[in-house]
Parts: sequence; C-alpha cells; structure tokens
Amino acid sequence: MKYAVTRTRALGGVARRGARSLLSPAGLKGTAVEMTWVAAHVATYPFGVVEEKVVAEVDRFNLEGLDPVRRGLIIGDVEAAGTPILLLHGLVDNRSIFTVLRRALRRRGFGRIWTMNYHVLTHDVRAAAKRLAATVEAICEQTGYERIHVIGHSMGGIIARYYVQRMDGDARVHTLVTLGSPHGGTRAAHLLPRGVLRQLTARSDVIAELRSPAPSCRTRFVSFWSDLDALISPKRSARIDHPDLQVRNVFVRGVGHMSLPIDGRVTREIAATLAQLDHQGSTLHRGVTFLEPAPTNASPATSAPARTRRSGRTGRTGRSASAG
Repeated sequence: MKYAVTRTRALGGVARRGARSLLSPAGLKGTAVEMTWVAAHVATYPFGVVEEKVVAEVDRFNLEGLDPVRRGLIIGDVEAAGTPILLLHGLVDNRSIFTVLRRALRRRGFGRIWTMNYHVLTHDVRAAAKRLAATVEAICEQTGYERIHVIGHSMGGIIARYYVQRMDGDARVHTLVTLGSPHGGTRAAHLLPRGVLRQLTARSDVIAELRSPAPSCRTRFVSFWSDLDALISPKRSARIDHPDLQVRNVFVRGVGHMSLPIDGRVTREIAATLAQLDHQGSTLHRGVTFLEPAPTNASPATSAPARTRRSGRTGRTGRSASAG
C-alpha cells in the first residue's frame, strides 16, 4: 500500500512537471513547431520512400567558390570536413526526416552525407543493425575512410548503438549522435507491445544488452533529449547513462520528438561536434558546449557540469557526462 501511494505521488509529480513544460512559453512554441513540421513531413514523406543515390562531393584542392563557413571547416580540418556522415531514421519513417539537417550540414562544409532506409515494418533491432553494418562497410570502401559518423533519430539511434556496442561497430563509427532515442526504453512502447516495439520497452532483451559492459568501445556518443518529447517516457530515457562509454548528453528545452532533427540549436551543436575530432574518438576542444541548463527538477547527476575527457593511448578514458 505504501509503495502504491509513493508511486502514485511520483507519477503525479511527473505529470505536473510535464504540464509545466508543455504550458511554458518554450513548450507552447515547441508544440506549434512540432505540429507544423509533422504536417510538412507528411507531405514530403513519399519523396523519401525510394533509396537515395548520394554522390559524395568531389575532393577539393582549392577553395574557389566556397562560402566562408565551408571554407573555414576545410581549412580548419580537412579530415573532419570529408569524414562521411550516415543518417538513420526512426520507426515508420524514412530519409525525408533529415531534409533540413542534411542541408544544414552541407552548408557548414560537410561534403559526404548518406542516408539509409530500412523497412518500415522492421521487427528486429538486430536485423536492422546488420543491414546498417553492411551499409557502413560499403561507405568506407567507397570513400576510403576507415571510420564514419552516424546520426540516428528515435529508433535509428538504438539500431546504431546496438551496431556499435554489440557488433564491433566502434571500429567503424567515430561519433554516434542520437536524437530522441529511447536508450533506457520508453513507456510509449507498451501501447502496442508487439514486434520491434517490444524491444523498445525498458525491460526488453535489447535494452538489457545495451546496459551490459562495453569496456573497449571507442566510439564517441552525443545524445540529445528534450522535455517536450512525447514519445519518450520518462524523458531521461533518451540519455545514455553507461559507465564505459564516452558520452555527452545534451538537453534541449521545448523541442518535440519529430522536431529534433530540424531544431537550429541541435543542428549547430552537431556541426560543432563533428568539426572537432581526433583518431581516438574524443572531442579535441572544450569549446563544444551545452545548449542550456537542464530542468531545475533534474537530479544532481543531470545538472552537474559535464566533463569532456581526452582519450589516452588506450582510447578508454571517457565517461558519461550530462548537460549542465
């Protein structure tokens, strides 16, 4: 009885905090943006059904014709500018979700950007991860780069993380960016606990595998989460909290689940992160900062200042950090 009362009070507190976030000025603006973008995405969805044939930008030996932003990235780090980026969509979606993000990255000087579609009725995260592995190998073979960056939205982030952690994908993925991915599972998956949604619940075998030790993982992780993400419950489930991984969790206020790939703060932060890299996978400079403070009701672990640690010779000195 006491447990039930405590749980009811906790759920009530979560509901009140959710209502405050939704009814705040940032929440109302974010909801309007989310609804507008969803409508626009529905209109563009058919154009993303067919697999895209992306031709990488030809390697440049001069800066003629480039705008200052793209010129600056190439001058600053030609390897960062040329490292391939693969975009991976979420459940019942396709590459059209990345229309804005891909354009923003190209404007900032990143010349090799691929998208990958997996079947909308995918029933297994592991099977999708195998297809991702084949796609990554093909990109590496085509470009000559040994490692690439992957950006995954929603379930796409879980598929990519499974590939990195459980299928030795860290040998190929330098940085994995996830946008609203249920790393700790989500209660929303219980609404239809069948097929792949069953693997997105907090107690699923896939989520359990992602919690298992990964002491030699070399990939750098950046995870974006929001207080307005209606498909992630609890909201903190979109964070990556793992002692063995090099993680930076970035909180973004007032952004809906579908709007994360189009939010200007998110795209700028992704570009800044991918522009700074080294061979071990860690961030070179502390200049990659957090977008804003985490919610005031967050735990001390959430609001504490984050640390970006450089990898040593073993490449395993990073630890989990959070937005603060």
